[in-house]
Amino acid sequence: MLAFVGVHAQEQQSQQPTFRSAGESVRVFVTVLDRDGRLVPNLAQGDFEIRDEGKPQAITVFDNTPQPIRLITMLDVSGSMYGNLPLLRQATDALFKRLRPDDQLRIGSFGHEITISPSTFTNNPEELRTALPRSIAEDAPTPLWRALDEATSGFKNAKDDRSVILVLSDGRDSGPIGFRGKYVSQAEVIDRAQAEDVMIYGIGMRSRGARPTMPGLGPGGLQAALAADLPDPGLAKVAQETGGGYTEIRPSQDLGEAFAQVADELHAQYLIGYDPPKRDGKVHEIAVRVSKPGLKARARKNYVAPK
Repeated sequence: MLAFVGVHAQEQQSQQPTFRSAGESVRVFVTVLDRDGRLVPNLAQGDFEIRDEGKPQAITVFDNTPQPIRLITMLDVSGSMYGNLPLLRQATDALFKRLRPDDQLRIGSFGHEITISPSTFTNNPEELRTALPRSIAEDAPTPLWRALDEATSGFKNAKDDRSVILVLSDGRDSGPIGFRGKYVSQAEVIDRAQAEDVMIYGIGMRSRGARPTMPGLGPGGLQAALAADLPDPGLAKVAQETGGGYTEIRPSQDLGEAFAQVADELHAQYLIGYDPPKRDGKVHEIAVRVSKPGLKARARKNYVAPK
């Protein structure tokens, strides 16, 4: 069972009328899972409690119907991904099949260069396939944090829809590209995504590079070799802090299924909102709870209040 969800999401059905309030609300997209990791899509507004800095807030926005997605998918094309190119193309096809008519997508990749398809979002599979990588250089680095930073910039001209980054990677961040490359830290990625209301989903997988990693001498060398083909451990924290999800793919698991399940989860999320209690321009902690036993809510942990 993958870490995102246990089964594909069933179609959501409203249990009560959708309602919204005018004004500048704090929007929170919430995933609810049961004990087995399965999506729970049919809860009502009364099943939720949301707190701002520990204080309960009156819910003024509630919608349990599928919300449009603005998604940028970033694919790792570093040298350690050399053997994974066919899997990348197959997996993205599984994602394309899950898109709804009002979903919009861009494709990006990161290795020697960081590229993102043209600024227009689309749900046309043929247009998206033309943006998929066609080759992987054996010596390409893994500028993971910089790639996520540039993907966050890709939402500047998007409408006020849900902004999501889905990143697939198999290695640790390698730092800036060349001497002039911009340095971006994991903490900066988290802070910016939280400030700009961007969710990040991560899929980690083991490397299939052209050359096997040779272990060094001693226990430390062996430990380093065993970790060399593992995804960056910070990716799970980035996903957690931004309200997204994270999973690692084992050799026996289907990468395409993992991609499809991200789309299923996004279509099963609840939109909850409330009026900000303070307009102080500061970071406020958010906590979302579900009253029914055995259910767990996952959402972003904070926001920057308007000023």
